[in-house]
Amino acid sequence: MANTDYIYAAARIRSKELQCFSGAMLEQLMACKSYESVLRLLGEKGWGTGSANQTPESLLEGERNRTWSELRELVEDMSVFDVFLYANDYHNLKAAIKDNFDPSSGADIYNPNGTIDPELFRKAVADNDFSALPEKMAETAKEALNVLRETGDGQLCDITIDKAALIAIGEAGKKSQNELLAFYAEHTVATANIKAAVRCQKTGKSLDFIGRVLAPCDSLDVALLGKAAVDSFDAICQYLRKNGYEGAADALEQSSSAFERWCDNRLMEKIRPQKYVTSSVSPLAAWLLARENEIKTVRVILSGKRNGLADEAIRERLREMYV
Repeated sequence: MANTDYIYAAARIRSKELQCFSGAMLEQLMACKSYESVLRLLGEKGWGTGSANQTPESLLEGERNRTWSELRELVEDMSVFDVFLYANDYHNLKAAIKDNFDPSSGADIYNPNGTIDPELFRKAVADNDFSALPEKMAETAKEALNVLRETGDGQLCDITIDKAALIAIGEAGKKSQNELLAFYAEHTVATANIKAAVRCQKTGKSLDFIGRVLAPCDSLDVALLGKAAVDSFDAICQYLRKNGYEGAADALEQSSSAFERWCDNRLMEKIRPQKYVTSSVSPLAAWLLARENEIKTVRVILSGKRNGLADEAIRERLREMYV
């Protein structure tokens, strides 16, 4: 679609943005005295089915599915949003391989929001025929399946697929020729690399192993990041500070949850200007990301209230809202 074709869709998104949760709404949720009262307030705001038996997981997944459904009503060609769905595709590939290798592993949980029908992954792995998958994904599937069969190492299988997913996301962002989608892709790959580097450092992984994990991206030299991970946690933070990721380093030194919050807040800061754009796919992409951030934040509140966490501990994990 040309940018002019998004004018109507962007106008419709403006009205949907009015329904997004603000910081004030988060305060209302936080003021609830119990987990059950949070659920009731969410129901009053139109979340969920209203069923007394609805679980928090199904409520949040229902909101995610509703978001995609509403987006499909506005956009004829949904392929422009594939960059947001590739992670789900590769998750489903991983689930199909593990479920085929070990049906008792519980890997039969598939994400319905992808670009490929999960059943196609099941069949491809069961038949050992990946010709129906996109070429690069088929190559990844063969490699990951061979790794699992030859070594029985589920972790090596995972990192093979996870790295391929990041590469696919990065390439999709570049091909989009859209500034916001390109930023989202680069941000996703870079922050995943940072998390992986820290995880590898804490578990004492070798440079060779780290090289298998980190995916290429433009804003970080993964070779230098890998060497820093072999050295120390401080070396990782020092490298990040020298390369435009001071906020990431500061957050990492606080906690992993602080880093996750920094990642989401950085994305929200980037997309806020899209509230004033009238003819582009960017406002739609921004709304989609805003809804995902909203769902994630509600999950934090529900989990905190359910587990009896102090309000201060919950607030430390809350994300900034889009509106």
